[in-house]
Amino acid sequence: MQAGPASGRCPVCGDPVGVVIGAAGGSGAGRRRRSLPQMPAPTTRHPATGYLYVLAAAAMFAVNGSVAKLVLDAGLSAERLTEVRAAGALVVLLGVCLVRRTSLRVERRDLPLIAFYGVVGFAMVQWLYLITIGRLPVGIGLLFEFTAPVMVAGYARVVQKQPVRGRFWAALVLSLVGLSMVAEAWSDARLDALGVGAGLLCAVALTVFYLIGEHRTASHDPYAILFWGFLFATLFWTVAQPWWGYPAGLLDEPVDLGVGRVDLPIWVLVAWIVVLGTVVPFLLNLKALRVLPASSVGVTAMIEPVLAGAVAWVWLDQRLAAWQVAGSVVVLTGIALAQTARIQPRPDPTDRPDEPVHPIAASEAFPP
Repeated sequence: MQAGPASGRCPVCGDPVGVVIGAAGGSGAGRRRRSLPQMPAPTTRHPATGYLYVLAAAAMFAVNGSVAKLVLDAGLSAERLTEVRAAGALVVLLGVCLVRRTSLRVERRDLPLIAFYGVVGFAMVQWLYLITIGRLPVGIGLLFEFTAPVMVAGYARVVQKQPVRGRFWAALVLSLVGLSMVAEAWSDARLDALGVGAGLLCAVALTVFYLIGEHRTASHDPYAILFWGFLFATLFWTVAQPWWGYPAGLLDEPVDLGVGRVDLPIWVLVAWIVVLGTVVPFLLNLKALRVLPASSVGVTAMIEPVLAGAVAWVWLDQRLAAWQVAGSVVVLTGIALAQTARIQPRPDPTDRPDEPVHPIAASEAFPP
């Protein structure tokens, strides 16, 4: 996927923003910025391996939702869980970057936007996600969050004045109707209002994450982007909730897994969330993007809410009504249409052939 001319502007930095993955830092060769190392162009070999990576990552993220729900129910707050998840992922990613010899250098002028990206895209998205699944069934909470691609397409059409395919309007209608069915808006037994609000705010934060991510990280090493994102997320939570007040004693408390008579201390579940629920699936998606188009990764990753709902149904007994199951299918259909509604612009003639662009979309690679 080649970079294209941008016709809108990023609401944060004011620079032009394209509707597809493009070169970092504005248009024209004279304005290119090289604050992070560039990635080589992805290959198209072994697509089946790429799909296996995406499915494995989706399965890990899906199980992670139920694991996080158990930790929240055991008494660890969403804020503290988000804090330790970010810090733990930061430590693991630092080790990965050292092994890979990934350059972590950034220019000083990039730090404010990277900090904003880390706080909104990592700290806020993950915190709001935990608030959502703490008050809603896991599968339904993910559906609210996964509507972000619809918001991205809407931003491209309304704010950036970019053309979108006609299917976008069908995607918007299907998403709204499906969410109403999931929430059973006509019923007295509606979903928790705070959970719904947190889910919608999470989708908004994820939309900002996508827009900045595709503008700033398209041609840069995603390992470095992940590292800096988790670094600023950790710094944010360290200031908001200092570590000396962390309820460390709670981490030794046993949690009933609901499977036989198996109990595990909270710290084991937190370790799962950090390693197998965060770092490993993120890296699997990155590997998938080496052999698959970003759009294919994004559409395939939509199986995550389905798997998460199934895992929570079996493991946590979070059963859904028939209307909610039907609404979930409608929402997923709308999201699939939105994923393919944006029109790729023509290649920018100012792009130089010696500067390959890695078509990595944050919206597909880095789900919460």
